[in-house]
Amino acid sequence: MRFRVFVSLKPTVLDPQGQTICRALNGMGHNSITDVRQGKYFDISLAEGVAREQAMREIEQIAQDVLANPVIEEYQVELLEE
Repeated sequence: MRFRVFVSLKPTVLDPQGQTICRALNGMGHNSITDVRQGKYFDISLAEGVAREQAMREIEQIAQDVLANPVIEEYQVELLEE
């Protein structure tokens, strides 16, 4: 079973890297771009035989406790394949 966990800054948190990318895109002539928010993702594979519900709970716990800083980041979990 494989999951993807997306982690990004909360909308209220300043994103200097995203702002730099936005300015660079505008400088390259992409003037319709008004905002860029950067983030990261993690692909995580679990051993065969783990129940889907248990796997989802485990991935949610890992995302909350390890992968994302809940003060400034939010996360989203996506099941890629069973």
